[in-house]
Amino acid sequence: MVTLKEGDKAPAFSGIDQDGKKVSLGDYKGKRLALYFYSEAGSPTCTIESCNLRDNYGLLKKKGFEVVGVSPDEVNVQKKFSTKYDLPFPLLSDSDHRIVESYGVWDQKKLFGREYMGVLRTTFIINEKGVIIKVFTKPKNKAHAEEIIQQVK
Repeated sequence: MVTLKEGDKAPAFSGIDQDGKKVSLGDYKGKRLALYFYSEAGSPTCTIESCNLRDNYGLLKKKGFEVVGVSPDEVNVQKKFSTKYDLPFPLLSDSDHRIVESYGVWDQKKLFGREYMGVLRTTFIINEKGVIIKVFTKPKNKAHAEEIIQQVK
């Protein structure tokens, strides 16, 4: 498993978003990016986190942040999730796990005593030069945008 930390160069990524558009790290060169990984579109915790980012998207943009979400869901699932919750940012489909593995967030999880592989909810703040400047390994789902703004100056 890759363990990325602050100061590391962000791994290049490319994926298809909910609208079928190709999105890559290079699209955000010269901008600050909040790249958030969530386990499953529509799951309760991931929905709360995504809606918090949506509700504060204007403020995040005003503070200079772009937002991109990534999960292993297929494009059509991302589209339904984005449409249902009116999410204004790209949601990338990573069904082959290339992006989640390169960021080290595809790992062993445990729920109700059952072990399985899945996405560890994590957000990487990437600066204008493609360097990771902050890692949130346990984002506050109900106040994630606020914690990004408070902790990343």
